[in-house]
Amino acid sequence: MKKYIPSLLVFFLATAISVFAQDENISPQRKQAIDSLALEKVKDLSKYISIIGSKETQFSEATRVMDRAEELFAPDAEMGVSSINTNEIAYYKIRRYFERLMALNYDRVNISWYDIHYISDLERQPDGRYVGVITIYQRFEGTSQEAGLNYRDTTKKDITIYVEKKQTQISGRTIEFWDVLLGDVRVTETSA
Repeated sequence: MKKYIPSLLVFFLATAISVFAQDENISPQRKQAIDSLALEKVKDLSKYISIIGSKETQFSEATRVMDRAEELFAPDAEMGVSSINTNEIAYYKIRRYFERLMALNYDRVNISWYDIHYISDLERQPDGRYVGVITIYQRFEGTSQEAGLNYRDTTKKDITIYVEKKQTQISGRTIEFWDVLLGDVRVTETSA
């Protein structure tokens, strides 16, 4: 029996490591749910940006929506802003981007997103998080009757997606779950 103990110990450790490694990987079903959640958060951001940018939105409502939209992002995330009038791309912290969007000097602003899809699959990082990229196309239209301003552009943007395991307490029990946060929104091209 003593000669089997080392073998049993090795088998037990190998099984425990295998179970632990599988626990840290995302199953195909879980990955599909995470992908859906990430796309839903991007669509929510699209709605929030449209509300914040609209000149018909009251200040208190825009502020409430900004708070909600900020919750979608990882800390220190930035949003890229471009124009067909310059080759420069400016990056702003998320809250600052929303404030600038709300203050645009147009009578009417319409922002819509379309063709939202993953361009890179989720890849595990050394810190245990998964990272992917979703691409969107943004159509921006701003008009000002008094100043005679009419501006339109289409911008392709890549949104970094972070997926990480988190914990919460429910009825005294610790529950682990995968959460999705949006990262930097990078401008890749801008056209008229």
